[in-house]
Amino acid sequence: MSTVDNQLSGAVALVTGATRGAGRGMAVELGAAGATVYVTGRTTRDSRSPVGRAETIEDTAELVTKAGGRGIAVRCDHTDPGDVAKLAARITAEQDGRLDVLVNDTWGADQWIEWAKPLWEHDLDNGLRALRNGLETHLITLHTILPLLVRRGRGLVCEITDGDDMFNARYRGSMFFDIVKVAITRLGKTLDEELSPHGVTSVSLTPGYLRSEAMLEGRGVTEENWRDAVADDPWFGISETPRYIGRAVVALAADPDVRRWAGQSLSSGQLAKHYGFTDIDGSRPQCSAFFADACFGDKKDANPDDYR
Repeated sequence: MSTVDNQLSGAVALVTGATRGAGRGMAVELGAAGATVYVTGRTTRDSRSPVGRAETIEDTAELVTKAGGRGIAVRCDHTDPGDVAKLAARITAEQDGRLDVLVNDTWGADQWIEWAKPLWEHDLDNGLRALRNGLETHLITLHTILPLLVRRGRGLVCEITDGDDMFNARYRGSMFFDIVKVAITRLGKTLDEELSPHGVTSVSLTPGYLRSEAMLEGRGVTEENWRDAVADDPWFGISETPRYIGRAVVALAADPDVRRWAGQSLSSGQLAKHYGFTDIDGSRPQCSAFFADACFGDKKDANPDDYR
């Protein structure tokens, strides 16, 4: 099951950090459901962000439009409150104040995380930059954008993180990475206390083992032949495309009873089971269930294909 055409026709969404990866996948699926999608990031066809990759927000916007929606690329540095204020003003002016879905997905800090080092050996400047890029951006965006949803008395906020409650109950291998991802999960929960009186629903949402552009490139494969990488990393067999979490966002946004999920920590696989959607290959990866057994449980020889 793919995204249902036009089930979000007329809706307006904002996906931050939509240049690549999960952000791009979520933006494209929102477009496939008929939404107008503002996509933000720092890499444009004229300049690159410190991440240094070639994907651009203009590319994402074109993919949104090709999928059936309307993609609008806005260069925005979410560490800069002034930039975010201009973004809010533009959405207000162009959409008559309407915003239905906020997908808060900024990160862009992989290059500053030093794995397997205790806090006191980690470069402090790098760690604080990761906190600023990965967490402060979410808070700045929420502070500035939430009034658009609150004024309308409806809408959905998805705080995109890495790891569900099972993963984030454990140390994530770097103090700075751990703080960011657990804090974003907490944002999805605590926001409900402030937003529910205004008719707005908030959740935190994670993909599973994501086949992002960088992940595929690092393994020397493409989406077409990604299974070739399973020989070197058997657990890669449970991986999923960025479109899978995109379909999770669409399912939430189109659900008239979305309040059932308010404040919860959710995953793409969990929502796929509930709503019945699949990844683009027709499979339904259950990454959390696989890792619960293979990594944290007693089924070390679990076969990823049994969890698809």
